[in-house]
Amino acid sequence: MATPGPLQTDEEEVQEANLAFYDALRSLKLARMEAVWLHEPWVRCLHPGWDLLVGWEEVKRSWVDIFRSTTQMMVSISRSLVHVVGDTAWVSCLENVTSTYEEGFSTAVVEATNIYVRRQGKWLLAHHHSTLLPGQVPPGTSSSVQ
Repeated sequence: MATPGPLQTDEEEVQEANLAFYDALRSLKLARMEAVWLHEPWVRCLHPGWDLLVGWEEVKRSWVDIFRSTTQMMVSISRSLVHVVGDTAWVSCLENVTSTYEEGFSTAVVEATNIYVRRQGKWLLAHHHSTLLPGQVPPGTSSSVQ
């Protein structure tokens, strides 16, 4: 009989949920994005330069549009800070994003806050808020094309 491994802390579980969100983003696959979000009418999403999206259906449509217009997305995160209170948690992090489109590419450093809610033992995204940090270029890139 195998012995169970050490139990994860809430913070470690939230960190894994956050990494799953960024894996879904990089994959450009709607099914993977759907799996990490809470499907409620009150969820929120604010992409840089967009109006606030309210409700899972609006949030889902935004990912459909983003994935349709993007041929590749490279995203790495840094300075990930996790805080958990009961069944709610938030992660503040920096996103280093390079997106490739038919007409070119763009690079950006983005400040993001992701709020998670624990449902039936699983941490699901309830709010994603991202803001461009003007004048910053991700490490390893020399310019930005918009």
